[in-house]
Amino acid sequence: MRVLAVCGMGLGSSLVLKMNIEKIMEQEGIEGSVEVKDLSSIQGEQADYIFASEEIGEKIEHPAEVISVKNMTDKNEIREKVLAAYKKL
Repeated sequence: MRVLAVCGMGLGSSLVLKMNIEKIMEQEGIEGSVEVKDLSSIQGEQADYIFASEEIGEKIEHPAEVISVKNMTDKNEIREKVLAAYKKL
């Protein structure tokens, strides 16, 4: 599973999201990669899913499915969304 963690600048919140997604993938035995990107650099990037905050998620136009996260530090919310995404593959 290839995931892009996206925020406005590709630094703060997307890095926190990346670390949480990677930890969940490792715990659940999900193979794949997570990359941090800023909003302007995702075009042309291949991904199965894009995880972003709700406000950033609304701005993304990309062929990959966009998954909006309400609380970037809520590991339970992120876990539910990662597992649901993985089941769709």
